[in-house]
Amino acid sequence: MPSHLSADHPAAQPPPRGAVDALISQTRRLRGDMDAVRRDAPADGTDPEGRWQRALCDLAVHQLDDLDAHLAQLRDGPSTVPAEREEAPPAVRAVPPAPAGRGSLISRVGSAEWNLLTDEATWSGELYRILGRDPAAPPLTLDELPSVVLDKDRPRLTSMVTDCLIDGKPIDGEFRMVRPDGGVRTVHMMGEPVLDADGSTASMWAVLRDVSELRRSQRTVSETRDSLQRQRQVAQTERRLAVELQEAVLPPWRGSPPPPRQGPGILDLAARYLPSSTSSLIGGNWYDALDMPDGQKLLSVGDLTGHGVAVTSGVAMLLGALRGMAVAGTEPGQLLAWLNQLLDASLQPALGSAVCCRYRPQSRTLVWAQAGHPAPLLFRNGTGRMLAPPDGVLLGATSGAVYGQAEVPLEPGDLLLLHTDGLVPPRWGRPRPDATGTVESTADVSRLLDLAPRFQEARSAQDCVRTVVEEFGATEREDDACVLVARVTT
Repeated sequence: MPSHLSADHPAAQPPPRGAVDALISQTRRLRGDMDAVRRDAPADGTDPEGRWQRALCDLAVHQLDDLDAHLAQLRDGPSTVPAEREEAPPAVRAVPPAPAGRGSLISRVGSAEWNLLTDEATWSGELYRILGRDPAAPPLTLDELPSVVLDKDRPRLTSMVTDCLIDGKPIDGEFRMVRPDGGVRTVHMMGEPVLDADGSTASMWAVLRDVSELRRSQRTVSETRDSLQRQRQVAQTERRLAVELQEAVLPPWRGSPPPPRQGPGILDLAARYLPSSTSSLIGGNWYDALDMPDGQKLLSVGDLTGHGVAVTSGVAMLLGALRGMAVAGTEPGQLLAWLNQLLDASLQPALGSAVCCRYRPQSRTLVWAQAGHPAPLLFRNGTGRMLAPPDGVLLGATSGAVYGQAEVPLEPGDLLLLHTDGLVPPRWGRPRPDATGTVESTADVSRLLDLAPRFQEARSAQDCVRTVVEEFGATEREDDACVLVARVTT
């Protein structure tokens, strides 16, 4: 692993998973080889050469263990950090630029020895550089060493040194040291007591690794992981709220409403909401069928741009206003004009499309208007056609828009299909409004019209919706979609 590989290089890109796996395998092979060398190293603590050989082997094993853990963290996400490392928060002060090697995940190593009989200390030149101290200054004694350690970490150092000097335990732990320039470095210290002829402790030697960059890199990966987890939790919460809000505002029936009242001209209804196959967020599609006090029926489908709670809240606002104004007897064209004003005055501007239809059962007449939305399809005697749309721009596209109306006589057995543009995949990309705000639908509605013979054989509106879902339900769609079927009973 080259020592110049930096975690915060501006052009660094995550390596392919296969390359990381190869590095992990190589690291573990090296670790096994180094462990074998360490086991063969002389164990006599009085032999300086053997002691340093074993120390270098220990350092190499620790370095390879850290590298293996870091590579696995980059590949799979961080594992649990040992408790002694969890306690170490990021430095309160930014560490100023250090000499060569700063930013490398490969640790710099220094060494030290403290003679307990003479109270003398010996430091390597690299340890001076790690701690940013003047090489001409005398090294710190064991009594002075805690003075440059962060207050929170001082008890840990004291405990390790005491265990080493009194009980002969090896030192192996981390703490943070403050440089004279105010920078903070995380140091991993390993050492052992050196015994004299009568078995008492004569000195203590140690090697110290600067693992600041490795720990910083691990924290960065961990914080990124935690941030992604929080984002996922927020997204899950928002989706749950959006689903609950959508269920609250759409008609209380799902799929098919209660059986229609008996009599000529009554509508048999069914509908379905189809979620997006590429997004977990709830979109702004809706359908509605509302009984009027005078026996008429209001049918509507629409689509508000965007996804999530804010959009479903907007749908709730539009549907509430639509139902209230419709019950008051407002005609479809005027309904859309007022919905346009409502959306235009909203604190969160958005665009929407809609079709509103008022059906009069006594005369079997459909009066309808559209706002930049695909026109209803009319199926009769085994064939289908798209109704000619009256003028109407997208809701929220312009202030003071006027919406035309069209009137269509229906016959017993006629079937109306209302849908949003996400139901059928477009021919050439997503629909776009023209200069007047009217959407030229690029959806291949001929595929819907081709279902006319199957609709002719269907026994109910629910069967017709089931046919549509069988044909288009498994289609990959970027947006959610709605379909509403109304059949005039005979």
